[in-house]
Amino acid sequence: MRIRVRYAQECLPVLNALICFYYFKLIMTISSKSASNPSTALTLAKDLVRQPSLWESHESLLGCDSADLKVSIKSHFVQTLGRDIDYASAHFLYKAVAMSVRDRLMEQWRATRTAMDNTTTRRTYYLSMEFLMGRALGNAVNNLQMDDQLRAALGELGLALEDVEQLEHDAGLGNGGLGRLAACFLDSCASLALPVVGYGLRYRYGMFRQSIDNGWQVESPDNWLSEGHVWELERPELSCHVHFGGNVEMITNLDGSVSHRWVNTDVVRALPYDVPIPGHANGVVNTLRLWSATATDEFNLNEFNAGGYTESVASKTAAENITMVLYPNDSSENGKVLRLRQQYFLVSASLQDALRVWLRNHKNFDGFAEAHCFQLNDTHPSLAVPELMRLLIDVHQLGWDEAWAITSSVMAYTNHTLLPEALECWSLNMIGALLPRPTEIIQEVNRRFLEQVRLAMPDATEVHAQMSIVSFDSVPVVRMAHLSIVGSFSVNGVAALHSQLLKAGLFKNFNALWPERFNNKTNGVTQRRWLAHCNPQLNALISPIVGAQWISQPELLVKLLPMATDAEFQQQWAAVKLANKRALAALVKERMNIDVDPTMMFDVQVKRMHEYKRQLLCVLHAVHLYLDIVNGGAHHEPRFILIAGKAAPGYHMAKAIIKLINNVADVINNDPRTAGKLVLGFLPDYNVSAMQVICPAADVSEQISTAGKEASGTGNMKFMMNGAVTIGTLDGANVEILEAVGQENFFQFGLTVDEVDAVRQTYKPAAHIASDVRLQAIFGAFDSGLFDGREPENTRTVIGAACSPHDPWLTVADLAAYLDAQANVDAAWRDRALWEYMSIVNTASSSRFSTDRTMQDYNRDIWKLTPLSIDAPAASPEKSVA
Repeated sequence: MRIRVRYAQECLPVLNALICFYYFKLIMTISSKSASNPSTALTLAKDLVRQPSLWESHESLLGCDSADLKVSIKSHFVQTLGRDIDYASAHFLYKAVAMSVRDRLMEQWRATRTAMDNTTTRRTYYLSMEFLMGRALGNAVNNLQMDDQLRAALGELGLALEDVEQLEHDAGLGNGGLGRLAACFLDSCASLALPVVGYGLRYRYGMFRQSIDNGWQVESPDNWLSEGHVWELERPELSCHVHFGGNVEMITNLDGSVSHRWVNTDVVRALPYDVPIPGHANGVVNTLRLWSATATDEFNLNEFNAGGYTESVASKTAAENITMVLYPNDSSENGKVLRLRQQYFLVSASLQDALRVWLRNHKNFDGFAEAHCFQLNDTHPSLAVPELMRLLIDVHQLGWDEAWAITSSVMAYTNHTLLPEALECWSLNMIGALLPRPTEIIQEVNRRFLEQVRLAMPDATEVHAQMSIVSFDSVPVVRMAHLSIVGSFSVNGVAALHSQLLKAGLFKNFNALWPERFNNKTNGVTQRRWLAHCNPQLNALISPIVGAQWISQPELLVKLLPMATDAEFQQQWAAVKLANKRALAALVKERMNIDVDPTMMFDVQVKRMHEYKRQLLCVLHAVHLYLDIVNGGAHHEPRFILIAGKAAPGYHMAKAIIKLINNVADVINNDPRTAGKLVLGFLPDYNVSAMQVICPAADVSEQISTAGKEASGTGNMKFMMNGAVTIGTLDGANVEILEAVGQENFFQFGLTVDEVDAVRQTYKPAAHIASDVRLQAIFGAFDSGLFDGREPENTRTVIGAACSPHDPWLTVADLAAYLDAQANVDAAWRDRALWEYMSIVNTASSSRFSTDRTMQDYNRDIWKLTPLSIDAPAASPEKSVA
């Protein structure tokens, strides 16, 4: 029988006395022993806390009804945080609430770790430089199914859950789709009870904060940890050391074999912080382990005492720089070195940790390959291949063949790009100086690989050079994608078209050599955050129809299809959308001071700023609408065009496009002739929390990249899941969205992949402009200086690049077809019953784009994990130290 807090007051004094007694005994015993024998002290500590009845009884005092939560919140606010309501900042209210929710995750978290520690459990480690987690409180409350109880508890305290959620900082440990995808993956793995641990970096400053000054992007640090992170647990006892620099010594052993020792290195301490990842209503709480870089010694006391205050902390500063900032600007040599240090730091710490967990219960590496998979999220963690080899050979004394058999059986690589320039290549000299021993291993892997290639393709010498991990250039580089492919047993793309193009293009030679390695795993998004949580009114509307269990069984959404033609349901659907648009209009007013009529069509393009994503195409359409309005041209439906996204600090063209967007918006929004007809806005500081307001409100989803350039896209999935209708090219996952909803519920335009290749041969943008009066008017307006904003050189730069025959993105080539498709959008919008039908069909057809399906595909074909069962008795603390 579960004991509730309000019925257990008489137990607390006894419990506290026991805890104090054992804690005092622990401290006194360890204090007397630790100085002479630290390992003995650690053993004593484990022996003293091995009291299961004591540890488990405390958990039973945690209840989950509103009264229990109210007591817990007040206790954390007053006692844990030591705050007084009259003087505390609102953030401490959030912390008290978050701690109360986190408390209720702890036993499930411990039970999950215990189940994963079972020696027979095969597990996957997901290595990613990015985890764009967003806010944690609402997600945890939803997955614990505590929403009603917590709302009631907060209501009695005079608080609203929505207000408390707004006090949490976004965990911006990612740049865009890659990091958000990783976060969705973790959510679905936990909800499917898959034993998966995420490994990433705990950046002190996340993705930069973006503001707009005179139309230009201005970056400032995102100090997301300024008030602490209540969801993380520091794990100093699991720290490890990562090495850089130095040199390699070769030692001849007595048996004639040669060993390598990496010596004279700079050593950095990797300090782990664990973040819980709760599954949905299944008792599973997986772990995201984030590494923070610290110095092995805080400072040099002799230097300090001699007056060298800056020098005394130099090593501390250098170490902490590794995890200081997400994606340092790598346009400089120092920036490149720091980026490489980040990548190696991640893989070395993570692999050491995985090996430590294994060796806690095993004496050797028999069975290691059968029990592990390391999923590399893009090329950033590709150094995992040589690093695992180094650890197995140099540290654990395995032979090369045995180590390679393990390494090549546990590594799996996900590719996320079709852009050759986005495939990482690092200077061999730079890697050699920073990581001399891993570089030796890379070169030996490459030598053996090329021998294999020559045997398979003896006459194809050009192919040998194309496939080599280390390029044959005069200044050789290490091709990290090639390293990942050679060292992995699985290579997957992230959309059907993307995977097809990888096999036929970028990696065709590797596919010819190892066709069995290549497979497709179309991306997805978690419906728990991206529909159930971010769109509660729609959740409330559809759950009685399809069943509340759709949250864990998204295939039930197809039951909405019969309702798509129901007039009453269409009205209810439209009412939910209008309410969501009001919420977005309020956010726009707050951040941009622009008034938007929520009855307008909300036409949205939000994503990372890049030329291939063609935000410029969206702006050119806005100019077309503006010119028609002011010149009495064709009638268009009232439309609000919203663009948002961040440009990498060193990406000057993307920043110039942001400036141009704001110049055009300034003209449109300040012309009285457009009032009530057209609004263009660039929303600054786009992040996960902003997207949770944007995607439920969007009517039109702009997915307009050049065909063959977008690997998948996930924003397109979030929008369709919330009932937006896509206008897009046949690129990435758009192809599969079109298949799911049908041609009549998707506004397709633009060149296909094959047509793109053909057009490039004789591309003449001027001919396209000359043949269409709409295009002549658009570019004539730019030529006139109408949108220069007193900076004509910026307009010339952006428009000049688009009108160049060397424009790789073929913006002008697709512009006329894009304007035609937008005219079709207008026509469909006028028929409100038709539009609501299309919107409902999109949501009803979205289940295949859930990451639950994606993770099931990964698990079926690559990971082969057995879902956890968390019904076993709780284990002792010793068994859950990792």
